[in-house]
Amino acid sequence: MTSPTRPRARGRALTGALATLGLSIGMLTTVGAPSASAATWPTPNGSEGVSSTIAVSGTKDYGMKRLYGTGDLGSGGQDEDQGPILELADGAVLKNVVLGAPAADGIHCKGSCTLQNVWWEDVGEDAATFKGKSSSSVYTVSGGGAKEASDKVFQFNGAGTLNVSNFAVKNFGTFVRSCGNCSTQYKRTINLNTIEVSWKGSRIAGINTNYGDSATLRNIRIVGDSSKKIIPCQKYIGNSNGSEPSGNGSGADGTYCKYASSDITYQ
Repeated sequence: MTSPTRPRARGRALTGALATLGLSIGMLTTVGAPSASAATWPTPNGSEGVSSTIAVSGTKDYGMKRLYGTGDLGSGGQDEDQGPILELADGAVLKNVVLGAPAADGIHCKGSCTLQNVWWEDVGEDAATFKGKSSSSVYTVSGGGAKEASDKVFQFNGAGTLNVSNFAVKNFGTFVRSCGNCSTQYKRTINLNTIEVSWKGSRIAGINTNYGDSATLRNIRIVGDSSKKIIPCQKYIGNSNGSEPSGNGSGADGTYCKYASSDITYQ
């Protein structure tokens, strides 16, 4: 006789295996052909308040614990220059964590970093900021998701390449923004692959053409935007004097914004 608890156990085993890969069961719907199903947002395994920035080096696996800001990190505002909940050293790997509210300025990567199965329940100033100074820096976001970002989700201030895959984003301003007015500017490369975008949102990628930025979009599924208001790729003329950058058009061009119409699907 088969025990009625075994299917549930198999489900837990599958969920654990996917978490190791930086995925959730819901994110399976974004791999390959788009599906009408939305990503499954995880239930945290306990919560912990963070009153000062946690420094991370090497590999840190939080086992799906929720972290949220308290004290100086607990304002819940959108002010610039807030401290992050987590600051990753060059080469650090962060796994299986949920950032709750207040989330302050989320995560800072000081150099190359990997964010695997990281979820933001309510983005604060930004979800993550990438700050490496080397053109060889690589920032990898694999699995996870972010929602309720009134401005940006990922802020790309440094140099190098940002790769985001198997990620869900919901209710946001700009998903990934190459800094438009940082005092030091770089050429930045953005690669987005298998992204579930849920309305509302304004822009998926924002890049600076005058610094040679590029954004490549593949397998982007946009849910709930029947009027196609979300801009897949917005181009800007960036500067280093702090001024608001001016727009420089939008849409695929094969040089700065790299995608075909088949790479963007609407449901």
